[in-house]
Amino acid sequence: MKNNPDDRSNNVERIQRNIDNTLRNIEAAEEVIAGTPDRKKKKDLQAKNERRNEALDSMRHEIQDEARDRKKDKNK
Repeated sequence: MKNNPDDRSNNVERIQRNIDNTLRNIEAAEEVIAGTPDRKKKKDLQAKNERRNEALDSMRHEIQDEARDRKKDKNK
């Protein structure tokens, strides 16, 4: 089996897409939270949004690292 080379050329764009999708999911969950009387559903969605916000922090750090690496590679 042939290994594919590590193609990191689109990592910044891929991470940004993931950030955008996560933000949309948070927004959608907030709308459901605001419109449902179901306490369990609200609690579950709030917990999920907390995890999403933690993931956003990680993705933002990762995108900064990738952008920095991309800049270094261009300067070589």
